[in-house]
Amino acid sequence: MRTLKYAILGLVNRQPMTGYDLTNEFNSNHLANFWYAKHSQVYPELSRLAKEGLLTCEIVIQGEKLEKKLYTITEKGRQELKKWLDEDEPLGPTPKDIFRLRMYFSDFMTEEELRMHLQSQIKKHGDKHLGLVRTMTQNHNNIVPPIGTKEYGDYLVLEGAILREASYIQWLKNALARMEPS
Repeated sequence: MRTLKYAILGLVNRQPMTGYDLTNEFNSNHLANFWYAKHSQVYPELSRLAKEGLLTCEIVIQGEKLEKKLYTITEKGRQELKKWLDEDEPLGPTPKDIFRLRMYFSDFMTEEELRMHLQSQIKKHGDKHLGLVRTMTQNHNNIVPPIGTKEYGDYLVLEGAILREASYIQWLKNALARMEPS
């Protein structure tokens, strides 16, 4: 399945965008918390979507010479997006987590190395959690937006990211606490 196809269709459905705009969206705090795409992936997918008739492309002149391609979703593209949104697929494989793999082999670490890794991850995930909470406060002031709006979808994903980080931090703290003498 070309999931990038649907991510692009969803973004362009919100508003017409250039490839540059799309790349920036994939690198934004909102999307990067659960999905990302590289510049080198976005442009070939845009070409495929245009060839499939799911997007149209308009050349826009910016300044005197700079041309940019502005993509707009077609009715066929909206139908394809809607069909995908209505699917209820099975749970995918667990995402790879290098740190958890390292913990799986923690029997090859000294207690001090293990403690150092756990403390480092607590700091990193704590910083990430704090950034997400700040984003939630800045963007939503902890008020749930109306269902059916773009802001509601953003809120749901951000809330999930905050809970994911809080849970990860709790797991790390539990592991660290088990290392303390009773």
